[in-house]
Amino acid sequence: MTLFILGLLIVFLGYTLSRNNQQIAQFRNIFFGVGILLAGIGISMATVKTIEAGAVGVQALFGKVEDRVLESGLNVINPLVDVIEFDIKTQNYTMSGVHDEGDKEGDDAIRVLSADGLEVVIDVTVLYRVIPAQAPNIYKTIGTDYRNTVVRPITRTKIRDNAVYYLAVDLYSDKRDEFQNKVFKSVEKNFKERGLFLEQLLVRNITLPASVKTAIESKINAEQEAQKMQFVLDKERQEADRKRVEAQGIADYQKILSTGLSDKLLQYESIKAQKELATSPNSKVIVMGGKSTPIILDTK
Repeated sequence: MTLFILGLLIVFLGYTLSRNNQQIAQFRNIFFGVGILLAGIGISMATVKTIEAGAVGVQALFGKVEDRVLESGLNVINPLVDVIEFDIKTQNYTMSGVHDEGDKEGDDAIRVLSADGLEVVIDVTVLYRVIPAQAPNIYKTIGTDYRNTVVRPITRTKIRDNAVYYLAVDLYSDKRDEFQNKVFKSVEKNFKERGLFLEQLLVRNITLPASVKTAIESKINAEQEAQKMQFVLDKERQEADRKRVEAQGIADYQKILSTGLSDKLLQYESIKAQKELATSPNSKVIVMGGKSTPIILDTK
């Protein structure tokens, strides 16, 4: 619209000055031509609006917001309307106790009270985006600063509301995922009512009081020692079982030998051994003890 207004001013000045000054009057047509050209260019530019990729445009004419959303690309509009662009890409809002890590400087972590009355410090990152069709309603009811008007206060409030149902130790350990899911569902509902879509809510860090953290670490160490001792006991028990089975096997073997051997069997085995020794090419003189055992001489 700037060029349009400038063109009108040039036309007006050319007309006014040409009436009072004959020398300028001869340039009146030039003034009119330039002014009309600039005005025409201004109107052409004002009736075409380019919306960047990943954004939508909201039209407002004299305070009245239109429901029709301008998509990315070239759009033909009323030259008198104001177009407010809304980013519809994924955005994040981080609240952290680490300096310069969050959206606000300094310690911006969320401090909550657990069910056992302990103060727990939580760092959170929220991933969300504007629902394109809801952009006009967001502009009418919230404005453009929905990050500080909706995202920040709702997230902090819902985390505090849900944390009171959990013990500090549970938040730190086995019920952390359950807590995160409950917060996600409650925040998602509130965001949707205000035209925002919640993609993820990440509980990045949970810090417990020093005394509680020390107690948890001691408990974990004790559990690890107990597991180690149980492993040693199981190993010793298995070794005792192995020795018991081995001893039983030896006892059974000895029992079988004692009941299965006889004098005739021993005599038969002795004769077999003597015969093998006698036929051996390396034997010279073989003397077998016992009264009934013969002496075998090498006759070669």
